[in-house]
Amino acid sequence: MVASSVLGFPRIGANREVKKAVEAYWAGKLSADELTKAAANVRKITWTSLKERGVDLIPSGDFSLYDHVLDHSASFNVIPKRYLGHGLSPLDIYFAMGRGRQADGVDVPASEMKKWFDSNYHFVVPEFSEETDFKLNFNRALEEYNEAKALGIVTRPVVLGPVTFLALGKAAKEAKAGFQPISLLPKLLPVYKQLLADLKAAGAESVQVDEPILVLDSAALLDKQFALTYAELVPVAPKIVLTTYYGRLDSNLTFVAKLPIAGLHIDLDRAPTQLDATVAAVKSTNIILSLGLISGRNIWKTDLQAAIKLAQKAIDVLGSDRVIVATSSSLLHTPVTLTAENRLTPEQKDWFAFALEKASEVAVLAAVLSGSQDPKVSAALEANKTSIARRREFERTSDDAVRKRVASITPDMLERKSPFAVRKEVQRSYLNLPKFPTTTIGSFPQTKEIRAARAKLNKKEISQQEYDEFIKKEIETVVRFQERIGLDLLVHGEPERNDMVQYFGEQLEGFVFTQNGWVQSYGSRYVRPPIIVSDVSRPGPMTVAWSSYAQSLTKSPMKGMLTGPVTILNWSFPRADVAREVQCKQLALALRDEVVDLEKAGIKAVQVDEPALREGLPLRKADWQPYLGWALPSFKIATAGVTDSLQTHSHFCYSDFDDIFPSIQALDADVISIEASKSDMKLLNTFKQYGYSNQIGPGVYDIHSPRVPGEQEIKERVQSMLQILPDSLLFVNPDCGLKTRGWKETEASLGNLVNAARWARQTYA
Repeated sequence: MVASSVLGFPRIGANREVKKAVEAYWAGKLSADELTKAAANVRKITWTSLKERGVDLIPSGDFSLYDHVLDHSASFNVIPKRYLGHGLSPLDIYFAMGRGRQADGVDVPASEMKKWFDSNYHFVVPEFSEETDFKLNFNRALEEYNEAKALGIVTRPVVLGPVTFLALGKAAKEAKAGFQPISLLPKLLPVYKQLLADLKAAGAESVQVDEPILVLDSAALLDKQFALTYAELVPVAPKIVLTTYYGRLDSNLTFVAKLPIAGLHIDLDRAPTQLDATVAAVKSTNIILSLGLISGRNIWKTDLQAAIKLAQKAIDVLGSDRVIVATSSSLLHTPVTLTAENRLTPEQKDWFAFALEKASEVAVLAAVLSGSQDPKVSAALEANKTSIARRREFERTSDDAVRKRVASITPDMLERKSPFAVRKEVQRSYLNLPKFPTTTIGSFPQTKEIRAARAKLNKKEISQQEYDEFIKKEIETVVRFQERIGLDLLVHGEPERNDMVQYFGEQLEGFVFTQNGWVQSYGSRYVRPPIIVSDVSRPGPMTVAWSSYAQSLTKSPMKGMLTGPVTILNWSFPRADVAREVQCKQLALALRDEVVDLEKAGIKAVQVDEPALREGLPLRKADWQPYLGWALPSFKIATAGVTDSLQTHSHFCYSDFDDIFPSIQALDADVISIEASKSDMKLLNTFKQYGYSNQIGPGVYDIHSPRVPGEQEIKERVQSMLQILPDSLLFVNPDCGLKTRGWKETEASLGNLVNAARWARQTYA
């Protein structure tokens, strides 16, 4: 019999219950006990829903109030000393690590965040040193296993694997030069053994141990560490199912197949070609093979007929008792359910499957492969076949004008009229910015009043004219504030925008949108990714009117704000039937028209953000060049259609850019702004290694935390930058947009930023 498995589930709640509870706790409106109860209720609903849909292997231990890697750090006592000794509760220490804390005499910054592999999910980076004292502060996997058991639901606990945990971490500041976190493996394993032994004692039959690091090239150097780890863990643990996702094992399969594990999970959504080699590698072993056939990364219905054929190949060799069908990864990256999506047309709704619907797909797939004669299973399979056929029929339609325009792109469309050295001098006189010019990344606080006005417009409680007048007042407030504190290159604040991707998708042809399709990005920050369903084009200007209005209010230069083509693509759910390159270039051409129109309207600088450029880089280096071969040209198509006078900016955040920094240079943006403060300014070493000829603004403070940086703190960061960067190239700006911050902290932080820039002008005159 073929079993069904879900590797993980969205932990946000169908109506964002977790976000609301966590933010209420931060605001002092909810107690720790009440927060715990709210979280337990979401878990109960999840487990019950998966059981009702017939899933055999239901995950537990994958829930988190903020981030599962942060949970792991707190559980294993990987807590930097700066968060200790303040009299904080364990829960408040946990949140301080994730978002910083500046209250009641405590002033600590947040820990560094990075993108979770090639997704838009951010994890909190563990910090290790020789002094790290591993111990089990709590066993979340055991607690949730017992919690589900008390509800009458048998689950399979989920644990982040020890090798991945160490490999994703970084050396703490106090670590000695050359220290490598993986060297702590012998100290860490006894704690893992305790955790797993406790699960076994509680009755857990198997445990899902996630080791996604195995899909990276770097894992090839960790074969001995994997052999040591699982030789020690297997004897004391429940049956271990080693789980990989987001990519292929490649040569790492050679040593993985020799591990004494009970099961191995592979991602056949992202890497279907690895099936044959994996089946051959485990054939002579007792390893059960878990097949990731239902995508954990997109929202399209699975073609169950195609999935059955793929699964049958493994069953024919291994037998049905040695095959599990599963989601390709955790369903963390998908919305919870389609149930409440009432604005999608019936045709559109029939194309999609969110997390709960995917759980049903997994169960149906397992039932079919197990030979079920249940009429409900047959009906579900037939309905899926009909849905797929309807979608394929829709996919045959296309916008010929859009397709022809993409085919007509020429090399000269990728290049500015003059090199940067020439443009810089033209822009110097055109913009008349001072040394160390100050600016922001674009958005200003989205207040409850702004959200309320948008909600009223959507409910038709106010007219479009009334809403527009409200937005004009908000823009004027932002402009006057920037003038008052002395920022140099202004922005309009983006009060009219619901999201940096959704806003543009709503004004482009080819997208559809959800009401409740929320996906976690980090902590309590959720996004609703648009869905690309057909060819993309721009019916008309998207931002020109608001940017022009903002410019009319001030003599200072105004910066237009756009989201770049690569980021719109990566932060949407893209089409599965058309190459990402084609979709990206369609977006690029639409944005090119917008940039040209902004310049014609008198806007002197335009920022085209690409925070997802690095995120979209394939996990295997062998696959990089094909991606960069269309991602970089797409950005250049969007930005190269203007005169030398227009200053182009781009923004990047929270990624390891060392390996693709030459590609960022090749974008030829006049100014780039980039995350630096949260990563201890280590990005500056990359500038030192590669150099950078264009202008740059490494972020001087972290906006993802409510903490206000002191003026001296910003001065010290500017000083650090000037040890590596020429003063003629440096912009002074925050790490990212200010949408999620409150006005009080925004005013204080930007005031300190401006004062630090003025100090720098005097000091480095």
